[in-house]
Amino acid sequence: MDRTRPAGLLFALLLFTLPLSQATAQSPFYRDTPFLQDAADQYTLPEKSGDVRLRQVRSDRNGNILVLSQAGLLRPFHGRLVPDRHHRPLTDMTLRALATKDAQFVYLSDRAVLSNAWAGRWYVSHRMPSARLFAPGSGFDALVADNSTLAYFNGNEPAWSTDLRSTNIRRILYDSHRRSYLVLSGDGLYRFDPAEKIYQKTFSIDDATDLTLTASGDALILGTHRGYRTLDPATFREIGAPDSLLPWPDITCVRAIGGALWFGTPRGAFAVQPNGRIDYYASRRWLPDDNVQDIAPGPDGSVLVLTATGLSQIRFTRMTLAEKAAHFERITRQRHIRYGFSSRFVMTEPGDLSTGTMMDQDNDGLWTAMYLAGELFRYGTTHSEAALRNCYESFQALERLETITPMEGFPARAIERTGYKQADTERWRPAGDHLWDWKATTSSDEIVGHFFALGLFEEIVPDSVMRQRAVDLMDRIMDHIVRNDWYLIDYDGKPTRWGRWNPEYVNQFPKAVGDRRLNSVEIISFLETAYHFTHKGIYREKAYELMEDHGYLDNILIPITSIGHVEGINLSDSWNHSDDELAFLSYWNLYKYAFTDDLKSRFRDVIHSHWNIEVPEKNPLWDFIFAMAGAANYDRESAVWFLKEFPMDLRDWMVVTNNHRRDKKKLAPDFRNQTTENVLPPDERPLSKFNENAFRLDGGNRGLREYSGDIYLLPYWMGRYLGVIQ
Repeated sequence: MDRTRPAGLLFALLLFTLPLSQATAQSPFYRDTPFLQDAADQYTLPEKSGDVRLRQVRSDRNGNILVLSQAGLLRPFHGRLVPDRHHRPLTDMTLRALATKDAQFVYLSDRAVLSNAWAGRWYVSHRMPSARLFAPGSGFDALVADNSTLAYFNGNEPAWSTDLRSTNIRRILYDSHRRSYLVLSGDGLYRFDPAEKIYQKTFSIDDATDLTLTASGDALILGTHRGYRTLDPATFREIGAPDSLLPWPDITCVRAIGGALWFGTPRGAFAVQPNGRIDYYASRRWLPDDNVQDIAPGPDGSVLVLTATGLSQIRFTRMTLAEKAAHFERITRQRHIRYGFSSRFVMTEPGDLSTGTMMDQDNDGLWTAMYLAGELFRYGTTHSEAALRNCYESFQALERLETITPMEGFPARAIERTGYKQADTERWRPAGDHLWDWKATTSSDEIVGHFFALGLFEEIVPDSVMRQRAVDLMDRIMDHIVRNDWYLIDYDGKPTRWGRWNPEYVNQFPKAVGDRRLNSVEIISFLETAYHFTHKGIYREKAYELMEDHGYLDNILIPITSIGHVEGINLSDSWNHSDDELAFLSYWNLYKYAFTDDLKSRFRDVIHSHWNIEVPEKNPLWDFIFAMAGAANYDRESAVWFLKEFPMDLRDWMVVTNNHRRDKKKLAPDFRNQTTENVLPPDERPLSKFNENAFRLDGGNRGLREYSGDIYLLPYWMGRYLGVIQ
């Protein structure tokens, strides 16, 4: 057998087995080209900085970023906002507002409009000690407002002014396309023509909070407390209806940046793209807090979002899915590999990676198996020596889960050095050497993970001795289950809670309860895999005994659409998304190692039916497992969408909230807990593994945990191995 088949060969062979019309329904693979990946750098005020109010943020042509506060100018540096001392004279001024002209900083102080650009020639003494708003114009001119006066300065000369006692000016904007100023006040929108010295009201509105012009100058956007409105900037007539179907309609600021409209609200920021798509940036994943004060274009195409407590620089970097995978590989190897296991990383201070430590999980066996599978797919695709070393390391970790327990074929949930387990519970048992402890009550999750990864390990790695060790481990686990009457028997001689595949247990459930179907899928896939690699006839015989004498084939063929609530059975209160994960991982072996072509065909239909109801979740792992089973109509576009939208920051921030959003159509509560018509992008919803509901809107863990990168790495490298990503 060729242990390192070329990437894409398997998928190509599968496509050749399908009718031409089906195989050509879509391109058979996605070519990995660079896309724009967003990520956030955050800067917060130092501790003990007092009650510092952050007002504005701007950047200049040199890549400098300044934040204006009532305590003076600040700049981002090493995760903090620190006092700006670059220009000493500015530190002695009372600055009221900050703007840019031709990508150079311009300042409004209590005495003047000034700039350090243009050799410092721009200095206009305005004699308005309470000046608070301004906008630079076409030359060294500016429109300045305090609480009672609006004044225009042409160069160093005051050229016009008007009384403002009856209005409350909120924003001044220069319209370079029409060489005029737009003034937003409490009762409407005004236009000032500096050539004709004409100031007139153009649009009545009492709840507008901010305004911006699109880059082309053909639309004027007014942010309000109830969404936004679009005007023709030449006629000031409204274009279309007001838009309030937004993540949050109470707009605090609005800017046109890079073709998109960016809005700030008390509940985060969002961008409305030219195609109508809304990208929502909220929670500590993206912002220091959700109370947005100001937004501005930043260096290198970034966007600056100023909140009440800090600054977020949202960067957009061109990268490929492969480069993104390398990012998650680094995170995983540096902070999540503990004794070869894929472990959780827990911090004592929210978001502070320097306070983190690696800790065991209840399902170390499953998560490590999924990480190992991703590395196996990586090695099978690239022949990377680093990936191969990772494979051997994590295989030995899985192997040790079984060899450390006194029951042959019984793998532990996790292991730890004696004295360092998290809690002193009965689940932790001492190993024979008194140097280690192991966690008992092993679940079916571990067994599913072992068989999924061990079969791949035997097929892909080049070392025959290591491959045989994998087969021997598989054999010992399977033998334990068979000789113990289809149970995992723990240290106390009793079956564990979830390690149960006995017909008396499985068939007690009505067909509408998912465990009847799932447990049948699991045990038949285990037996098929064990027979395929050990060639021991007992495993094939036992599989047919379960399928024919105990109805396990009928159980597997139960329509997934019939699974639902059964009164009196708590396992059926709602859809179990963890069961989806266990089912799809089992489907890989169930289909691949089926005893006959007839069974393989029937199992393909089983996978297809399950995949059909999972389509709204846009899960790449389910998509690619379905593709492995010969499907040409798997949802490749959604799988790639997930990989692109998956967040670069894997910290489990609290609180990610989306229940308030008005741009998403909510659904009535249902058995599957699908909360919205369309699933949110992964970087807008709470982070989770594939065993949780993708439609969960709110959640998080206060930033005290970082997830391992295998959530991305397994589907990505599976796609590469199958050739559906090239």
